[in-house]
Amino acid sequence: MGLIGLETYVPGRSPMHRWEPRQKLVSLMALMFALAMVQRVWLVIPMVGVTALLYRLSGLPLSFLRQRWSYPGLFILAVVILLPFTSGETVLGQWGWISVRGEGLTTMVLIVGRFFSILTLGFILFGTTPFLTIVRCLRSLGLPPLMADMALLAYRYLYDIGHTLRTMKQAMQLRGLGQRPTKRRSVAHWAMLLGNLLLRSYEQSQRVYQAMILRGYGQTTFLGGTVTTTVEQLSTGWGLTVAVLAIAVGFVVAEVSL
Repeated sequence: MGLIGLETYVPGRSPMHRWEPRQKLVSLMALMFALAMVQRVWLVIPMVGVTALLYRLSGLPLSFLRQRWSYPGLFILAVVILLPFTSGETVLGQWGWISVRGEGLTTMVLIVGRFFSILTLGFILFGTTPFLTIVRCLRSLGLPPLMADMALLAYRYLYDIGHTLRTMKQAMQLRGLGQRPTKRRSVAHWAMLLGNLLLRSYEQSQRVYQAMILRGYGQTTFLGGTVTTTVEQLSTGWGLTVAVLAIAVGFVVAEVSL
């Protein structure tokens, strides 16, 4: 539930906040795709540098990034932590039966660098722009109405599921469950909690869908509201758009030609 609270810093005044939403979406997405193409390890340094500069421009606090990096960071570390010791043939150093291999170390640096940069750019986008505005931008760029509705419903019910999970967890603790009498029993209680949460979420989705049908859902395909743009956003946006797209092209050219 790390996405909950993602819009805490949306009402900011930084250049990234004032960037016109459609230009910001297209530019950051282009930069993410360009970074995903990087295969040369020396490009990791400018990649992380550009990401840090954009994060600095966003005015978001480091605590915002640290909180949201905890779970994905642990996941990616668990995936790549063994690569320098198991992948490749070039031995860089050896201590007893442990050897560090060059190919595995390079792969680990590339994966961590790309993952950190792309995920941070995503946090900048969602941390400086309301989610509803992003969905409207995607609709104006051709996203099918059904996918836009699914994105809005999924985002809305992340909060609801988080609230239900907290309530069920508190009720379970008040009844003396989940107090870790044994590790196996604690795991069983958590499995029961998550199973109940899944069933409740499924039943609620059925009720919401039936309520939407009764209120005429499917009769129109228009997502209410439009993306409004101010003169200040346009004046700030073009400079950032040109700069970020130029950086994205620069990464692609460096990857292909050097």
